Amino acid sequence: MITPTLEGQLISVQIGTPQTLGQADASHPMDQPWTTGFFKLPVAHPVRLGLTNLDGDGQADLKNHGGPEKAVNVYPVEHYPYWQQVLGATELPFGSFGENFTTEGLRETEVCLGDMFEIGSAVVQVSQPRQPCWKLARRWHRKDLALRVQESGRTGWYFRVLREGTIQAGSRLILVERPCPEWTVAAANDTMHRQTDDLHAAQHLAACPALAVRWRETLNKRVETKTVGSTTARLYGPNL
Repeated sequence: MITPTLEGQLISVQIGTPQTLGQADASHPMDQPWTTGFFKLPVAHPVRLGLTNLDGDGQADLKNHGGPEKAVNVYPVEHYPYWQQVLGATELPFGSFGENFTTEGLRETEVCLGDMFEIGSAVVQVSQPRQPCWKLARRWHRKDLALRVQESGRTGWYFRVLREGTIQAGSRLILVERPCPEWTVAAANDTMHRQTDDLHAAQHLAACPALAVRWRETLNKRVETKTVGSTTARLYGPNL
């Protein structure tokens, strides 16, 4: 089942390579040295999209970021006004959430796991919701920000790349196939982070063939052990 009318636009593309920031003698954890690929800048020219990332882009923590199932980090521009108010920022430039693609017209309640989109000459597929980490919090010097993003459901998501190609800001994202209409990104977030005692839902989500392997492993472990793993390290890391 597909929804031919579902279409978005790529309004900005961001790339960047890892850099080390902070001061070794800083007393506040937020000001101490850290290495991150979070700071990405918009590019207007066409960019080659490969199986693991965009040309010119890089991640500092390759265990938890990047790779085939997290090739592209996507964030809806519709969330920007909300976070601008929360952060008290006069403006938020595209890429403020470390995303590669800033999109318009697509939200977590509308996009499903496994959705395949044509964009430029490439084809991409939704692999999992984004799980915000402590580096987002450090970027904005707000210790609770990763948790707030997770709890708000305004997480964005990741694309895997099914067909390599060239993309550019201004391109349309056109839905071409929807194999898992029962699992919106929002529903997947609810099962992973809110309805943690619903083991049936966890088992059902883990069976979704389009879902990233690590999410499936986490959910299957939850079902097997009937326990929920701690997220403190991901959400707060060394910021505490």
